[in-house]
Amino acid sequence: MSGDWIKMRTDLLTDPRVVRISSALKADRLRTVGALHAVWSLFDTHSADGTLEGYTYDVIDDLIGWPGFCKALEKVGWVTTTGESVVLPRFEEHNGRTAKRRAMENDRKKRGRVSADDADEDSAGDADTDADKKRAREEKRREEREKRAKTPKRRTASKRCPPDFVVTDEMRAWAKAEVPGVNVELETAALRDYEFKDAKTDWVGTWRNWLRRASAGSPRRPAPRPADTGFSEYSDPSSDIFAGAI
Repeated sequence: MSGDWIKMRTDLLTDPRVVRISSALKADRLRTVGALHAVWSLFDTHSADGTLEGYTYDVIDDLIGWPGFCKALEKVGWVTTTGESVVLPRFEEHNGRTAKRRAMENDRKKRGRVSADDADEDSAGDADTDADKKRAREEKRREEREKRAKTPKRRTASKRCPPDFVVTDEMRAWAKAEVPGVNVELETAALRDYEFKDAKTDWVGTWRNWLRRASAGSPRRPAPRPADTGFSEYSDPSSDIFAGAI
């Protein structure tokens, strides 16, 4: 009398005792499991301690419609009799309020573990996703840095050769092949000291043109303007105007 359900194992159909009962009664195991359900339900409904007072094996066999069933149960240790009652051994282990409470508690714990495992898997999945996103962002930033490093920096236009201008090995090889008679170091130093009229950005091209003119013997630059002394051409003693005045 402990509720409207009973505890039955999922592997009961293959239990060796079920096999023995079925063999003894020459019956199908499914019928045996059904009869067990009927007997255990009878005890659960009308007994608080696993004893059915006033019941005999014949009475129970008649109730379930299977003569000899209780004798077969007795041979495997699932029922006993005192002559005036039928007893279900280990009743409190499998039936009754205490057993059902334990079964329900175990079921709740099992469901809780499954839920916790699912939550852990979800958390792990979220962590993996976050890690993948982080790696993707880092990879993108790295690619952008490499792209910027490979992109030539655009120089600001200047009339003088930039201080960081460097003659590379490739440029020296070009000079050796195209202007072999030119002193590269001397001409590069001259280029660094010169101020152009117009601002330039392509200093490699300017350097090459400078060396080509040097190789051809052409003036590489206009003649420097004379220093301003504060006198006009009329004060030059070598001028015709000054000589005529003497």
